[in-house]
Amino acid sequence: MGNKARLVPRPLVKWLKHIVHQDEVNAFLWESRALVGVDWLEACVRYLDLTLNVQGMENLPAKDDGKLYTLVSNHPLGGIDGVALGAIVGRHYEGNFRYLVNDLLMNLPGLAPLCIPINKTGNQSRAFPAMVEAGFKGQQHMMMFPAGLCSRKTKGEIRDLQWTKTFVVKSVETQRDVVPIHFDGQNSNFFYRLANICKRLGVKFNVAMLFLVDEMYKNRHKTFNVTIGKPIPWQTFDKSRTPLQWAQIVQDVVYQLPNNANAGNQPPKP
Repeated sequence: MGNKARLVPRPLVKWLKHIVHQDEVNAFLWESRALVGVDWLEACVRYLDLTLNVQGMENLPAKDDGKLYTLVSNHPLGGIDGVALGAIVGRHYEGNFRYLVNDLLMNLPGLAPLCIPINKTGNQSRAFPAMVEAGFKGQQHMMMFPAGLCSRKTKGEIRDLQWTKTFVVKSVETQRDVVPIHFDGQNSNFFYRLANICKRLGVKFNVAMLFLVDEMYKNRHKTFNVTIGKPIPWQTFDKSRTPLQWAQIVQDVVYQLPNNANAGNQPPKP
């Protein structure tokens, strides 16, 4: 907010510090200040005391097969899921991956080296296509949450919003197979009610995002199931459908993964 920050009432600042757990987060950042990349992500998993049950690890392509992949996942939690998947994928690929993430996360020193920051609404918005292009043409695997925002609750179902087509377009251009991943989890009912109220009122600012850190702390000490599907060949995304339609098909594949884990999932058919 720049100079306007001084206009914010002190009680509101105090409340904001509380809701983002400023003291607790800063304490962890200080304790983990010597760690970066995958080591930092794994420290986060330990700090949050997460238990991760991973199915389909054999579907994650070998690190030495000479190919690059796009890994896409649903985004139910908006924090813990990104950390946990980064720890799993990062260890497998020895840190050779990058996130496409909200540029706010660049304020986390341990995470920043793994990030390609995105700010679609700020001054950086014009540079967005070039940064995505550079990321996909680089020599790292790309991890994306194509919904952009964490999942919302609609008619009793917790599901991502519509997935964007970027991962399909860029995966075809750079000939990267797509690895679908499902993360099983949910935030509090308060979070979903707040998000839905803001939507109905037409509030443009993502108010719910303010509570993501608080939601992260609510999800400490929990167990989460992660299901990794078989890679979808980039050639699958042909002209029979638009890239946006293919993106929704892959989203459906992701949500079917937990049910198909034992039977073995199949790539989507044209």
